[in-house]
Amino acid sequence: MPVKIPSTLPARAILENENIFIMGEERATHQDIRPLRVAILNLMPTKIATETQLLRLLSNSALQVEITLIHTATHDSTNTDAEHLLNHYVTFDAIRGHKFDGLIVTGAPVEQMPFEAVDYWEELTQILDWAETNVESTLHICWGAQAALYHRYGIPKYELPQKMFGVFEHRTLSSTESLLRGFDDVFFAPHSRHTEIRRADVEKVGEVQILAESSQAGIYIAATKDGRQIFVTGHSEYDPLTLKSEYDRDVNKGLPIHVPANYYPHDDPTQSPQVRWRGHSNLLFTNWLNYYVYQVTPYDPGQIPGGSIHTNF
Repeated sequence: MPVKIPSTLPARAILENENIFIMGEERATHQDIRPLRVAILNLMPTKIATETQLLRLLSNSALQVEITLIHTATHDSTNTDAEHLLNHYVTFDAIRGHKFDGLIVTGAPVEQMPFEAVDYWEELTQILDWAETNVESTLHICWGAQAALYHRYGIPKYELPQKMFGVFEHRTLSSTESLLRGFDDVFFAPHSRHTEIRRADVEKVGEVQILAESSQAGIYIAATKDGRQIFVTGHSEYDPLTLKSEYDRDVNKGLPIHVPANYYPHDDPTQSPQVRWRGHSNLLFTNWLNYYVYQVTPYDPGQIPGGSIHTNF
């Protein structure tokens, strides 16, 4: 949450130069507050695990958030109990007339397929188009980020020679970007994917800027300059044992898989994994929720998207 201080206090200029979010008294007195409405389009087969990971991160804030869980109508989930979907999820048809402050689009294990070959691709593109006029800011994760970049800008994905799998070092590229507020210059994040997007393709799109990347894992965070579309190619939401579960699953199936990099001490899978991404994971989600949703979304949901630009803070 922002610090509210008088505009004449000398500390104000110092803190603003350090990229600390300061709210003036005048703005604070005119703020209307209501619960934020955030939808999660859960494309993962392990829906309960994914929704738990995301809800844990969204709850790490002083903001009150109302969650709507969405599943695709054009794809039957075989890994999640039908009763769970019936009781806790809705389809796009049920919410297409609604407005949301935020939307999260998860990854999906379909990245080695052409986008158009995914059985719910048409439904997904309808949701992405709907979000343009019904959501203040959308956070896309892993394949969800690749899909959105392809649909909006024609940015392709490329097959990797081997799976990008492990915890990798990243560096921030913008010291003034609100999404990275509080980030160290160098930080860690998990990746688990067979494909990548490339810097040269993203740089052709003037509307999108690259905010963080890795020398090993490539682009990690990109965003539109108005802050309404955030693209994260990794899985900062992962639990401590998620990579282990994926590794053990593939080993048991006899699939070609290498030990997740920089995850086990000495890359020894008999040892307990080390978690080095939890702090920046929480920062990423709380920064998005605060600066890209709460601080810009209109009090009247009917006015979403509000059209505010996050950099005007």
